[in-house]
Amino acid sequence: MSIAIDTGFLHGSVVMFDLKTYKTLARIPAGDDADAIIYDPSSGRVISFNGDAKTATVIDPKTGTRVINIALGGKPEAGQSARNGKIYVNLVDSSQIVEIDTKNLSVTRRWSTLPCKNPVSMAIDTRRQRLFSGCRSGVLAVSDYRNGKVITTVPIGRGVDGAGYDPIRRDVYTSNGEGTLTVIHQDSPDSYRVVENVKTAQGGRTMALDPASHRIYIASSKFGAVPAESTATNPRRRPPATPGSFFVIVVEPVASH
Repeated sequence: MSIAIDTGFLHGSVVMFDLKTYKTLARIPAGDDADAIIYDPSSGRVISFNGDAKTATVIDPKTGTRVINIALGGKPEAGQSARNGKIYVNLVDSSQIVEIDTKNLSVTRRWSTLPCKNPVSMAIDTRRQRLFSGCRSGVLAVSDYRNGKVITTVPIGRGVDGAGYDPIRRDVYTSNGEGTLTVIHQDSPDSYRVVENVKTAQGGRTMALDPASHRIYIASSKFGAVPAESTATNPRRRPPATPGSFFVIVVEPVASH
């Protein structure tokens, strides 16, 4: 069984489907602009983060039903489970991180990511209690989530949207829309350095990290020009993807730094 965001058939919903047959098992109402989704092993629940609704939807995957919508007080982007009863999520519009208690189903803490503005992507190091927030202002914010504060920032590429952390290599990655993958090494829980900005492809903002092979997978495509009338009404509109041009870039890490 698997769960994924559905933005088409039922706006702002989550679809639950069978992994063997791909048969839809349930469509669960979430919130407007349902975007990121995670599984929390501590509570056994699924959480979707709904940008325009400014909420987090908690779902019971055993019954395929919504448990509650939690008001976050800002627009959520990516989130992570600390696997200890706590979940963390970036609020992109207020440059904050919110902590959610999965037992009480409520917001328990929040802190600023400044000088990192507009945090979107997030990765986590549960062993050292560190969160990594990739920000559209061009930096990665490293937070100590035990104490709820940012301890340092590191420069990254422009247009970040994805992030990952490899606990074996102790590397943090951000995939950036400008066409780079920023590689950051964790020398200690409080010390980080940029190793390299790997050239990928324009628009390569979405990434996945395979913890077994340590490979990074980045999705992108070829893009056309944004129509002039669209630019006038929506200056931030992305260029349209060219049909049939989707591809995946595989980044193979070096043996050591």
